[in-house]
Amino acid sequence: MTKRVSLESYVPQPAYAYCEYLLQNNKFDFFLSRPRRTRLGDFTIKPGITPRITVNINLNPYNFLITYLHEIAHFVVYQKYKSPLRRRLAPHGKEWKKEFNTLLQPVMNEEVFPLEILKPLMIYALNPKASTGADQLLYNALKKYDDPTLSINKTALIHLNEGVDFVFQNRLFVRGSVRRTRVLCTDKVSQRRYTIPAHALVEAC
Repeated sequence: MTKRVSLESYVPQPAYAYCEYLLQNNKFDFFLSRPRRTRLGDFTIKPGITPRITVNINLNPYNFLITYLHEIAHFVVYQKYKSPLRRRLAPHGKEWKKEFNTLLQPVMNEEVFPLEILKPLMIYALNPKASTGADQLLYNALKKYDDPTLSINKTALIHLNEGVDFVFQNRLFVRGSVRRTRVLCTDKVSQRRYTIPAHALVEAC
């Protein structure tokens, strides 16, 4: 991972000042991550270490921006509710949904997003899911702006029908039922069951 000071090369230009403001005025470390098959970004907290946010370096600017704000929403919730006296919060519960929606408001306009992304994004923001991959309309709109060489013959696992065979990390699986943000799948060789992130890119057979 490489720590970055400027986000200018990774987010839509009209959103750059806002993203940089959030980076400079909140106490978290930000890193770019190599492409990961199972996640677009993450938020990590460990005792004695500054909270850390990562976002995959290969995301298109619109997906990068949404993912960046998604992870900052986790940071804001952590800052507001980290008291040990408070109950444990669901990672993508009502507190996170509220903060994510608030963070999206300044960029949900046609100066930042193409209209074909903005429309499903505005609907998604009303009740955001744990992953944009779980919202098919938004996922499809964002995918149009991906580098086509990164996803040839691949699709998000969540968009396969249950019972379909697929290849993930060079292993053959059968797609099972959805469990929150992951999908229960069966390895066809060992018959062992695994949960795979719903937005993971896989090759359908």
